[in-house]
Amino acid sequence: MQQFSINLRAFDRRIKAILLPLVLALLTGCASVSNPDPLEPINRPIQSFNNVADRFLIRPLAQGYKAITPDPVEQGVVRFFRNLSELTNASNQLLQGKPVLALNDIGRFVVNSTLGLAGFLDPASELGLEPHSEDFGQTLGVWGVPQGPYIVFPFRGPATLRNIVGGFSDQWTLLPLELDHVPTRNSIFAFQIVSLRSQAPMSWPDGIDRYALLRDGFLMRQQMLQEDRGNPFAPMIPPMQGVMPNRASSN
Repeated sequence: MQQFSINLRAFDRRIKAILLPLVLALLTGCASVSNPDPLEPINRPIQSFNNVADRFLIRPLAQGYKAITPDPVEQGVVRFFRNLSELTNASNQLLQGKPVLALNDIGRFVVNSTLGLAGFLDPASELGLEPHSEDFGQTLGVWGVPQGPYIVFPFRGPATLRNIVGGFSDQWTLLPLELDHVPTRNSIFAFQIVSLRSQAPMSWPDGIDRYALLRDGFLMRQQMLQEDRGNPFAPMIPPMQGVMPNRASSN
């Protein structure tokens, strides 16, 4: 029965990965280039909720974690979670027609998982294997699929319709999702959120439209990632709102 449950879950994930791109192709007409945010009246209240959740839940947890965790350990945790995504990076490099970079990312995973003690250290970078950030949403973009409308989710933060579809496909190679013990799996993801939040700025400038800043920054970053421009790990905004850790702080 347990084996059947595991197979059923894997089958369900693969069905979603096949069907959702078809849905994406039908729905991307909801957003035009001139208006990438047709859902703004719905998104803004959700963003306000996320701001409150960040202020009273996520940020205090991140501040406490940062206060009690030595910097080398904190940086090692960031590297550990990055290492978990290397197989996703490699598979998407292949789908985008970049086999050399796929080999680079596989090499990073092998080296850091062994010599790097499960990714807590990063000897791969010292060997010249540069880190990348690739996902199936970017792959769809390379294939010509438009981003679709900008969407804000409670706790998860910003996304586009293309990101959502890509996320289901990336589940095939996301290692924590292969864990069958649900409490452990959820604890890993919760810890990752706190770890990412600790890498981001803890405060915002006064007098800014935070919603517009997050939206424009997120969409710009998505475009840069698709075009392989800039530093994919540059800090921008809090993790529950789209952040990636600073590369310099995690080397």
